[in-house]
Amino acid sequence: MTQPFSQVKQWEQRRHEASRYYQRGKFSEYLDLATENLQLARAIPDRAREGHTLNDIGLAHLGCWQTQKALECFHQALAVAQELDNDRAQATALSNLGSTYSRLGQFSQALEYLDKAVLIFRKLQDTQGEVSTLNDVALIYTKLREPKRALLLQHQILAMRRSLGDFSGEATTLNGIGFAYCTLGKFEQALKFLQEALPIQRATKNLLGEATTLNNIASVYSDLGQPKEALVLYHQVLLTRQALNDSPGEATTLHNIGFTYSILAQYRQGLKFYKQAIAIYQELGDSLGESSTLVNMGKLYAITKRKKLARSCYRNAQELAEQLEYQPLLERVRQFMDAL
Repeated sequence: MTQPFSQVKQWEQRRHEASRYYQRGKFSEYLDLATENLQLARAIPDRAREGHTLNDIGLAHLGCWQTQKALECFHQALAVAQELDNDRAQATALSNLGSTYSRLGQFSQALEYLDKAVLIFRKLQDTQGEVSTLNDVALIYTKLREPKRALLLQHQILAMRRSLGDFSGEATTLNGIGFAYCTLGKFEQALKFLQEALPIQRATKNLLGEATTLNNIASVYSDLGQPKEALVLYHQVLLTRQALNDSPGEATTLHNIGFTYSILAQYRQGLKFYKQAIAIYQELGDSLGESSTLVNMGKLYAITKRKKLARSCYRNAQELAEQLEYQPLLERVRQFMDAL
């Protein structure tokens, strides 16, 4: 009995240590520890801990933007949870699968998994799990150009997070509400919620969250016809994201800087930043980010009368959007191609 007990203790300690790396965004170190823990869980043997560790490894891969590997781990974790008839573990794996499919731009599949997870979390009265999953659903509605549905959900989530005293989560939701208002073109309201999120993120030392909110504030400045103010903020955000090794965030900000330079008719600068963003999106396998950037690059080429290059960008964007089955982007691409 002594050996398995000491191994279980070792597993718990290692998982606790790994979670600290995860919170600091050090995903490769987190992956190393989680992989060691998987071997330990199998050596004990303990199927429940094996399932938990598969989820941990999936999250590590997701942090490193290795989405296919993350999907494999979450599917394995789900299979273990179903085998053990463990509702909570099933809901966690389903939620993680939904989040991963959302990153891949496969929104209908993502919603399918997330909706299943929400029902189980609700049955278990696990409000924290339910809220976290609903947040992913709301983000998908915003991406699908359904910001009104997203807002209804985000306001529900905000009330739930406040009732839980989830300070950090409250800031995430305030940022999400601001982002949805921005999509609706209600920029003053967007700014109000985004600026409400900032002091919370600073108080909780959430540098990634703060960078995301500042990036969204810069986007609002751009939409309000203040591109120079937006650029100053974007460049600050870019330095933060590079320091944090936040590659997805860095690509988003590079894309936004490129877009802002194109508003200012500084087309050479715009192209330079678009190309940097595309290189990172390709490295991450983020087809949605890449295709959106290609569309804006195409627009820039069209403005500067380089129709052949514009058409090439639009075609590449169309191919990626078709693979993603992402209708809003496909419609945009077709409109621009027709206008050439």
